[in-house]
Amino acid sequence: MDDPYHNNVTQQVTEGGEYTYTQGGEGQDGYPYQADYPPQDEDARSDATEGADDDEQMYEGEYQGVPHPDEIKEARRAARTEARRKARQAAQQEEEEDNLPEQYEAIMEDCGHGRFQWMLFFVLGLALMADGVDGFVVGFVLPSAEKDMCISNSDKGMLGLLVYVAMMVGALVWGGLCDKMGRRKCLIYVLTIDLVFSFLSCFAQGYGFFLFFRFCSGFGIGGSIPIVYTYFTEFLQMDKRGEHLSWLCMFWMLGGLYASFTAWGIIPHYGWGFAIGTELQIHSWRLFILVCLFPALAALVGVIFMPESPRFLLESARHDEAWMVLRQVHDTNWKAKGEPERVFTATNIKTPQTQEDEFIEIQSDTGTAFQRWTVRHMTMLQQVMANIMSLSAPELRLQGLFLVIVWFCLAFSYHGLGVWFPDMIKYMQYEEYESKVKVFHRERVERFHFNFSLVNQIHREGEYIHDKFANIEINSVKFEDSLFENCYFEDVKSTNTFFENCTIKNTVFYNTGIMQH
Repeated sequence: MDDPYHNNVTQQVTEGGEYTYTQGGEGQDGYPYQADYPPQDEDARSDATEGADDDEQMYEGEYQGVPHPDEIKEARRAARTEARRKARQAAQQEEEEDNLPEQYEAIMEDCGHGRFQWMLFFVLGLALMADGVDGFVVGFVLPSAEKDMCISNSDKGMLGLLVYVAMMVGALVWGGLCDKMGRRKCLIYVLTIDLVFSFLSCFAQGYGFFLFFRFCSGFGIGGSIPIVYTYFTEFLQMDKRGEHLSWLCMFWMLGGLYASFTAWGIIPHYGWGFAIGTELQIHSWRLFILVCLFPALAALVGVIFMPESPRFLLESARHDEAWMVLRQVHDTNWKAKGEPERVFTATNIKTPQTQEDEFIEIQSDTGTAFQRWTVRHMTMLQQVMANIMSLSAPELRLQGLFLVIVWFCLAFSYHGLGVWFPDMIKYMQYEEYESKVKVFHRERVERFHFNFSLVNQIHREGEYIHDKFANIEINSVKFEDSLFENCYFEDVKSTNTFFENCTIKNTVFYNTGIMQH
């Protein structure tokens, strides 16, 4: 049944978009009836919805710390984008690293092999020669130094041990540093350390200081071998490396020959020493150490004028410096070959897109130069130690153990025997001397002219009065508790001659090798 009341309700839309209803039929007057509620004022809104946007709904988990689903999707999308970017960058870097050796070989072939490589060959050869000399110094010095420093047999063994331990540690440390600082710079440091501490060891009067200086010298020169071979290799073409590296090894043998000949020509002349004041005594074996510094000094001067390895510069993303070095090599070689017009064609060298160096630089205004230097070098040492510790990785343990065994055998059989042989030869000479020595006891010689040489003799409690020793040689002679009164020594060459607890009265020594003390 229809409701007449509802049939007379008319729906109208106002200008504001609001619906109003009017009671009554069409054409009848009625009172307006508004069905919806009037719009509320702002002050009448609920406190629960205050501050909320009308178009946005409040996420119910916001106050519970639960991320919004849209935020999770956005984070996942960003992570996937970053992973794809890193994968593309890693693939590009790997491809560029694979291409770097090939293009570097092509550039070195364009540079050629000539005057530059030969200059570097002789400079690095002198550095390798300095290492060879340093390996023989201790063995030649010990027999003479043990008397001046009163070194016992255990102390001699400690000296030989610590020097070679220092060389081993130096090879590990400097081998890692040259990959961070550069071949040329590390080689300069190595040679400088060896020169400074070897020079100081020439004047060390005590065994402790001498041991410390030789240890520091060994730590420096121990790093020369890995640096020299790496440095020279990076300037050679592939077909030249084996041949020229073998030739470079020749300088190590020349260092041994240099040390042997200088020891043979200097150490036996005990009278070549001199005194500086009353405390500092410079004997012939100290002069021998001083002469052994010449190869290291010449190598240091030569390395200063050599450029850095271009391969190291490329791997360090120093493209412009590497290009200048390669052009220098190219121009030096082709000018020497009579083709100065030849142009260096390498204009674009693709280098790996390496990340910024891990050194932490203090760029703020509060950072001082000393702070930047400290942070940079401490970080570099941490990287080097990390590289050294990486040798203990499982895949490298077997190779490392094998190399350690090989190195120990070579060092023990070569350097160890080099230290042991001089002492053994000295013992054999002593045994021969003891078997042939002549002993004179309580002899009295008066107004006698000794015109013959005295060799391998011991004179105990003798008396020599108004005697003359002229134009003779006294070799391995010892006078014990003897009296020399009104005697005259002239033009006497003495070797290993000692006066122990002797009384010397009115005796003249003129032009002799006998030291006054």
